Amino acid sequence: MYAGNGKFDKTTVYMASTSRRNFIGQLGTVPAAFATASLTHSDLKKMFIHHVYFWLKHPDSKDDKAKLISGLQKLSKVKTIKMFHIGQPAATNRDVIERTYAASWLAVFDDPAAQDSYQTDPIHLEFVEECSSLWTKVIVYDSIDAS
Repeated sequence: MYAGNGKFDKTTVYMASTSRRNFIGQLGTVPAAFATASLTHSDLKKMFIHHVYFWLKHPDSKDDKAKLISGLQKLSKVKTIKMFHIGQPAATNRDVIERTYAASWLAVFDDPAAQDSYQTDPIHLEFVEECSSLWTKVIVYDSIDAS
């Protein structure tokens, strides 16, 4: 979240996506740099955003969703990931909102080279090997600053 002082606080960004109780409970799993550092607007302009949406073969299977989320949690250990978020569709409901996916994965990298390294990282390759049988469709949105 923007703090109004030219900086984005990583802890606030993560906390905004989860409840206070869940956030505090998960602090042990959040990379130290994510929980303690802050980002300037200039930092964000250089970053590479990688957002992935997953549709499960068995969308009603709680076990399959849990396996995917567990795999994404393991994937968060890739060293070039600056920040990450594991999500699911929010309860919002408007014509423009896509809610048919089961889970989303948002990873933020310092630059395109860091994301390229992530693609060939053994942890990422293991995630694909272990979890690809769970999904029928994956859509990836990669973005960089537009200004």
